[in-house]
Amino acid sequence: MDGAPSRVLHIRKLPGEVTETEVIALGLPFGKVTNILMLKGKNQAFLELATEEAAITMVNYYSAVTPHLRNQPIYIQYSNHKELKTDNTLNQRAQAVLQAVTAVQATNAPISGTTVSESAVTPAQSPVLRIIIDNMYYPVTLDVLHQIFSKFGAVLKIITFTKNNQFQALLQFGDPVNAQQAKQEILLSCSRGNQNVALIEIEDLLRKLKSNLKNSSDALDGQNIYNACCTLRIDFSKLVNLNVKYNNDKSRDYTRPDLPSGDGQPTLDPAIAAAFAKETSLLGLPVAAVPGALSPLAIPNAAAAAAAAAAGRVGMPGVAAGGNTVLLVSNLNEEMVTPQSLFTLFGVYGDVQRVKILYNKKDSALIQMADGNQSQLAMSHLNGQKMYGKIIRVTLSKHHTVQLPREGLDDQGLTKDFGNSPLHRFKKPGSKNFQNIFPPSATLHLSNIPPSVAEEDLRTLFANTGGTVKAFKFFQRDHKMALLQMSTVEEAIQALIDLHNYNLGESHHLRVSFSKSTI
Repeated sequence: MDGAPSRVLHIRKLPGEVTETEVIALGLPFGKVTNILMLKGKNQAFLELATEEAAITMVNYYSAVTPHLRNQPIYIQYSNHKELKTDNTLNQRAQAVLQAVTAVQATNAPISGTTVSESAVTPAQSPVLRIIIDNMYYPVTLDVLHQIFSKFGAVLKIITFTKNNQFQALLQFGDPVNAQQAKQEILLSCSRGNQNVALIEIEDLLRKLKSNLKNSSDALDGQNIYNACCTLRIDFSKLVNLNVKYNNDKSRDYTRPDLPSGDGQPTLDPAIAAAFAKETSLLGLPVAAVPGALSPLAIPNAAAAAAAAAAGRVGMPGVAAGGNTVLLVSNLNEEMVTPQSLFTLFGVYGDVQRVKILYNKKDSALIQMADGNQSQLAMSHLNGQKMYGKIIRVTLSKHHTVQLPREGLDDQGLTKDFGNSPLHRFKKPGSKNFQNIFPPSATLHLSNIPPSVAEEDLRTLFANTGGTVKAFKFFQRDHKMALLQMSTVEEAIQALIDLHNYNLGESHHLRVSFSKSTI
């Protein structure tokens, strides 16, 4: 992301088969795309936006949310060019695609050139969804909402809060069309879900929506985030822009990674609160969904299933059974990595069954999780993280199982079966571990600490993993647990690998996981 801001962006590491439409669509949520140059031989492209402000917003967003095309991470940075000059005779195909996409975008664009008052906003123009979640027996985090709704486009901002004893959220897409598509497909999936469709009794609308939707099989499978609870109610908001003050576990602006974290739950902006109080349901005005090719941020259908795993409710119909359980992990440090270290790290997000470091390519490994939900969860949290000094890449493998070596064959300890390991975190249904799954962070949660172990003992133990301990705090009511902060996420990952299940004496084995808190 280095370099001076420019409205021309340089995109690298594109998959070989990627199309111009997919690349153009990366920029659509942030503003008008005015030019494109594809360098297919180099797996690169240049994308020009109408304004430098739009390009800055796009770069900021993708610094917080790693962009993927065809399940591969790509890299976006400012170009040295201030404008893109292309030879139209050599770039005819890209220009034709750009014109076609621009025409689609213009058809669905909100009214421009005027100040849009709140009363003038119609559902077809609003990029903000109002989300209410009922039957909330398990936590629905900001990250879960982002993961689910990112299937339909770039989610720029989210504010979550509690009102009238209900968990609610305001979620802003980059484009009103994305908000339409998200709402329509989720509503449609409700009509196909369980019979206890709660609080969405709009059969006429659902029938109209069904006729408008294409590729509806890609919609979320069921009306609940988790099985039989956490029911979504979705309306359009009258607001056209959310003002996010803090980036924390209650609110986030993905286009502004520089925002402070604040201290606790932020209060709603007064203007938002006033508008929210008088909002009425704006269900209706179904709009045909944007073709799937215009949704480059679409994540696999099992995204909600991954969220379900986080709440201990692995119950998304038609997702878990079909989800691939085997992950391919590449760019490993082959001098350092072992099956045990991969088991420990990936075991934070699911019960690892088998690990196989490839014999002829020791910087790559296959990891078999207990189910497709867990493989999705591990992939979403660990892809792009740094392990032993190298940024690892995690994708779904084409294999469905990890084969053990033939009996009598020595594979140098590169393959290990962990199926009966006592260290699996998620074997017990309803375990608290399901509710405490967080992305890798510099702060670690420690538990099962015996009374004889003091703060200085733990500081020394973790410093010996090669990192720097920045802060430590015992839980006030229970000294069996503590938070410990390393100086970087990479150091925390290393410490977790080295010290999870470490024997502290008195029959106490240390439990280490990532925390959402800071000290």
